[in-house]
Amino acid sequence: MRLLFVADGRSPIALNWIGYFLSSGDEVHLVSTFDSLPDARLASYTFLPTAFSGLKRRKPSSDSGVRAPHRNRKLKGIWSDSAVGLRTALRQLLGPLTLPTSARRLQALVDAVTPDLVHAMRIPYEGMLAAMALAAPTSPPLLLSVWGNDFTLHASSTPLMRHFTRLALSRATALHADCRRDVRLAREWGFSAERLTFVLPGAGGVQTELFSPPDEVIQAPVVVQPRGVRAYVQNRVFFQAIAEVLQRYPRARFICPNMADEPQILAWVRELGLQQAVELLPRQTRAQMADLFRRARVVVSPTTHDGTPNTLLEAMACGCLPVAGDLESVREWITPGENGLLAVLDDPGPLAQAILRALQDDELCARAREINLRLVAQHAAYESVMAQARQFYQRIVAGA
Repeated sequence: MRLLFVADGRSPIALNWIGYFLSSGDEVHLVSTFDSLPDARLASYTFLPTAFSGLKRRKPSSDSGVRAPHRNRKLKGIWSDSAVGLRTALRQLLGPLTLPTSARRLQALVDAVTPDLVHAMRIPYEGMLAAMALAAPTSPPLLLSVWGNDFTLHASSTPLMRHFTRLALSRATALHADCRRDVRLAREWGFSAERLTFVLPGAGGVQTELFSPPDEVIQAPVVVQPRGVRAYVQNRVFFQAIAEVLQRYPRARFICPNMADEPQILAWVRELGLQQAVELLPRQTRAQMADLFRRARVVVSPTTHDGTPNTLLEAMACGCLPVAGDLESVREWITPGENGLLAVLDDPGPLAQAILRALQDDELCARAREINLRLVAQHAAYESVMAQARQFYQRIVAGA
């Protein structure tokens, strides 16, 4: 197949999908909305900034001239992690205004490549952009991937976001979601019931050769929070919960990737006196994350907007007991008290109680480990998931 992805070319989720089809010998083209380091196997690569993403550019990392991904440098101003809330709000308010110019460029690229299928990975702003570019009746089919907060955080945020969300859904040939909730929400936002849908883990599943459990059950009281600093991650509640946990279980230790040197995080750690119990790390590679999960007994995902969190599945595949925000989408994977724990995140008390139980309940940890390893093997293994994705692609192309 000749495939054109419209995606954030830095995203591990997008790269997992793209890598699978590159390895399968398909002709793959990438239009990236963020400046990224392209895979040499791509048939073509185009950086097409949208919603001010052009302001976040990669820079040379050494005198060798090799350009490194932007994430390797500490960002300042509006693109810093500390400004994530402001950045999200500004992009929601003004980002859609940038779409028409970018859409004309994407339309020209589509005409030149003539793909069998265009896959836009998330609605804002890649799906919106693709929908505007593929307005002609002769356009190739458009597959739209919904990411965990497309509807719950972004779609209703501004009048323009509402308009372009509906536009993207109206022009999509098919829909991929990582949870059944988002298929339901897509219908409510106008996606036709006659059109194709499929539900598969957003990152294409878990690469179990990398994310696998240790030989022995972890007894050390180590907790990993892998979600970093995002607008929908309740980090203040999380760090307040740590303080409550330590009052009753002072041996607990907390590891937080992608939080090193973040001013607000450092301020909370000092304010709550957590310096001896919390380790703030820079962004980790996938192999490093797998090692962290294997060292940990508990993984915490304190989000108020989510689909199926990829890091949560990866941690479950490594044997961690999951503790997450009590969301409809997460309940599709976790039954509280059976293979994990869920907590309302309005205040730190419920989250602290859940973490304490996860650290102390050996029977729950053992039962959850067995259930979760089986769940991942049956429903989230990368090769199986992506084989299903290929079949879905072929159905779309055949129908077109």
